[in-house]
Parts: sequence; C-alpha cells; structure tokens
Amino acid sequence: MSFQTGLSGLNASSRNLDVIGHNIANANTTGMKASRIEFAELYASSLGAAGGSNAGIGVQVATVSQLFTQGNIKVTGNQLDLAINGSGFFQVKATDGSTLYSRNGEFKLDKDGYIITNNGARLQGYATDEVGKRTSVVTQDLKLPTGASIDPRATGTGPEPNGISITANLDARAEALGPLTITNPTTPAGPDALSADAKQYGTALNVFDGQGNAIPVQLYFVKNAARADDPATTTVNEAVPANSWEVYASLDGGRNVIGGASLGRMVFDSSGKLASSSVNDLVIAATTPATIPSATLTIPINLQDEAGRSTITQFGSKFGVFDLKQDGYSSGELTSIDIGENGVILARYSNGVSKAEGQVALGNFRNLQGLQPVNGGYWSETFASGQVVLGGPQEGRLGLIRQSALEESNVDLTQELVNMIVAQRSYQANAQTIKTQDQIQQTLVNLR
Repeated sequence: MSFQTGLSGLNASSRNLDVIGHNIANANTTGMKASRIEFAELYASSLGAAGGSNAGIGVQVATVSQLFTQGNIKVTGNQLDLAINGSGFFQVKATDGSTLYSRNGEFKLDKDGYIITNNGARLQGYATDEVGKRTSVVTQDLKLPTGASIDPRATGTGPEPNGISITANLDARAEALGPLTITNPTTPAGPDALSADAKQYGTALNVFDGQGNAIPVQLYFVKNAARADDPATTTVNEAVPANSWEVYASLDGGRNVIGGASLGRMVFDSSGKLASSSVNDLVIAATTPATIPSATLTIPINLQDEAGRSTITQFGSKFGVFDLKQDGYSSGELTSIDIGENGVILARYSNGVSKAEGQVALGNFRNLQGLQPVNGGYWSETFASGQVVLGGPQEGRLGLIRQSALEESNVDLTQELVNMIVAQRSYQANAQTIKTQDQIQQTLVNLR
C-alpha cells in the first residue's frame, strides 16, 4: 500500500511541477492567466469502515484552475494595443470560423483593414453611427476604412442638427441700423451692399458642396431700429419690434447679399433671451457656368441646441461667437484612430473629420473556471462556463478599455519559484516513502 501512496504523491508532485513550469514559461505572455493545481485525498472505501480505521491511500489531482486576477497594465504607445481593465474578454472570430475569447490585446490591421490578432482571428464589435451610438446588438468583424478616402459630404445633409450651428452673444448696446434696403451691385465697381457699420458684427466659415468644394460664407448680424405702423400717413411702414436683429449672408465679404435680403429676423425678450426667430435656410444657388457650388445648397441655420435651448443671446456685453460649426466636409484619408474607454473606435481623417467606425465588444461568463483554454492565448465557451454575456466596455460588470496599453501576465515569478522549491521537496519526500518501504520489505526478506 505504501508503494501506491508514494507513487500517487510522485505523480501529483510531477503534475504540480508541470503547472509551475507552464506559469514560468508564460511569465511574459500578454494576457496570460496563471494556473494553480488543486489536490484531493484518496481513500479506499470499504463497508463498515468508520472513524479513524480507514487509512488513506494517497493523493490525486482534483483540478487545474486558472487565476483570473487583473494583470498589470503596461503602456506601449501602439494605437492598436488594447488592455482590459476589469472583467471581460475580447471576442474574436478564428480563421476556422469558431468564436474564441482572449485577454491579449496585441491587435494589428490586415491588408483589408480588419483588426486581427497575431493568429489572424478578427476582433468582434458592434456597428455604430458616426457619433458612436450603437446601431446593432449583433457582433461583427471590426474593419477600418484604410483602403479608400472618406467621401465628401455637402453641408446641410448630415445627421441632425445639420447645417450651420451658431452660439453667440449680440451686444445689446449696438447701434440700430436696420432693417436695411439691399441693392446689390451690377458690376464689380458698384457700391458695397453692406456698409462698414453693417458689418461690425459677423462671422465667417466654409461650407461644402457635394463634391467637397469649400465655399466661404459670411454671416452678418444687424440690429434693427424699433418702429410701428404710422396711422397718420397713407404709407404703411413695416412694424419692427424692439430688440430685433436681421441676419444677412454673403459670399464676397458683404459686397453682395445672398438673395438680396436678410435671411430672417431674431427677436429677443427683455432678459436678452431669444424669444422668436424667423431665420430661413441659407440657399446658395449653383452658378452658370458651373463653378461652385456644383449644385444648389440648402443649409439650415440652427440657433438652438439639441435640447431646444437657445444658443444666441442679446446681453449688454461685447459681441462674441463662442461656437460655430457646420456638418459638411471634403474628402480625406485616414490618419489615426482613437479607442475610448467605452470601446468606441474614432477614426480621424486628414480633412479634420472624426467618425466612429464601431465599438469593441467584451464578453463575460458566469463560471470562468468552466472556460476551455485553447492554444494561442484563447478560451472557448463550454457548457460548464455558461453562455457568454456580451456588451460594450463599462456596461454592467464589464471593464473598460485602455488604448496603447497591454495587460501583462498575472504570473508572480517570485511565488512560482518558491512553489517550485516546495514541489521539489514534496517529490523528494514521496520518493523517500517508497525507498523506506523498500528497505522494510528487504529487512523482512532477509529474516532467517
């Protein structure tokens, strides 16, 4: 019996050394999780055995479990290196079509723009719109548009709010000059449509046509003089409310006014907040012969944010434009990518545009010990692990993404070396029990 007991101890210690050796060999493997051997006692079961009368017959390996503790985060500077800080696994589609999971974020781009692992497995994620909102709950291969330039977009055709958006303050102390009677010149030598005084308060920006051509546009704000209808005359004057401003648009610095009149009127209340607005869309007609724009543009003028709050005021302080943006752009090439903590991939282009190109998906399991380790630093789902629960980073119990960083192996090399010494001593001790039993039997054989 002692021979079998010692032999089981030798086998268990040998397995323990195998596990320790595997941990040490992968101490520098990105995303690797250390393993631990767990032992269980062996008893010879017999009817009637009770209390301390049933001696043990050795040891067996109950299981080899993995320690899914967080590894250190190492900054690398590589844009496609990703680390998970917290729970979760990257989901990848292997070259054979199987779905696997990994903590190794050493990703690359293949010739088609797909984000892949070193083994060619494609990173999985969610489709999003250009601002990063998820548009599907089904994961797919993540791909970056590296093979072609981004198409241009005409101003006024983007997602809401499209067109030109303005955040500004108009000086309540400004001199009243309007409404203006606009007479556009018929020759280049003609007078300016807007005087220098009428161009004190304005701003300029480029809008784009469908071919990506930039069109310089100037917007001018002219304060109106309040007046009412005069009942004593036969001529009915236009009723103009107090605290109102006209908006004019031009393509040549105010020399000509688009449409020959204002785009509309803004009226402010006694507190300086926008009370009403009749500002119409900016319409830039195509010219003949065609130069710019390539086709007529219709561009909304937005004076409210997405929540419906006014973005333009009339306070007794200096005129200032605090934000001015439009939704068009020219064509451009991919220059860099940024991946946020929420996994949204933001592609930056040479034309200054940034667009979301998807979101990295993470998966988690109820029983991590039920996962099946696979060559290459992967795990596969099993019945014991439970079905994967997918989501975006920072959703539920899932961790966040760190770009330009990698998660190091969680192997504690010092601890493993100590464990190796202990396993070696255990192996020697079990070998000694076999040797001692052999000596005892030899003594019995030598009895005369």
